Amino acid sequence: MSAFIQSGFSDGVLSIYLNRTEKYNAFIREMALAFQEELNRADADASVRAVYISGRGKAFCSGQDLAEAIDPNGPELTRIVSEHYNPIIIKMRQCMKPIVVAVNGVAAGAGANIALAGDVVVAARSATFIQAFSKIGLIPDSGGTYTLPRLIGFGKASALMMLGDKVTADEAERMGMIYKVFDDVEFATASYNIAKTLAQMPTKGLALTKKALNKSASNDLITQLKLEDELQTQAGNTHDYKEGVTAFLEKRTPKFIGK
Repeated sequence: MSAFIQSGFSDGVLSIYLNRTEKYNAFIREMALAFQEELNRADADASVRAVYISGRGKAFCSGQDLAEAIDPNGPELTRIVSEHYNPIIIKMRQCMKPIVVAVNGVAAGAGANIALAGDVVVAARSATFIQAFSKIGLIPDSGGTYTLPRLIGFGKASALMMLGDKVTADEAERMGMIYKVFDDVEFATASYNIAKTLAQMPTKGLALTKKALNKSASNDLITQLKLEDELQTQAGNTHDYKEGVTAFLEKRTPKFIGK
């Protein structure tokens, strides 16, 4: 495990922290690969019911460490995108556990777009989001050109990507970029409690919901309706569905196990 990624497990939640604080959690290869390993662990470990991702220090993630990107002995830009960031986004979206991303500070460049790949994205009130790529002549990567227009609309996304404006957490919430903002003093506890709540829910059903949402961006209505039919049948055959219905009829709190 790299020192640049910290993780812990409790309450059914795998917590993953970006931890390169002296560089505002900017990614280098070692850090990106270690992050991928934790996402693999989250997906493979049945005891993990939800994932919580945040940053240590003042930043969530300032994106790519540019010193590595221009280092003649370091990975070329194409490798950074194809081996670091693309696998991170794919693993986050294909992980069949709900992922809460808690943006504790600045989220810039790849850091912003990694944050937006979460299932539930929240931010501290002091946090900011910046599509910083245009400032150095690059295009948004890490799924940004896919995710951001679908969250806030084509026109707004285009402007933010080209101008590189800083977006406050409150602005991000208003435009639908993120789910919710918490005051800084309550942020850590409130954001973690979302992951803890999800871990206690019927997570098999949440996984099927995530699968349906992943397909919804490319499916037409008829295809999506057929997919909903198929996934609803799967959900109806789960232990948690039967437990949820029984608990409702018996007027008691359900005990979900994620199966």
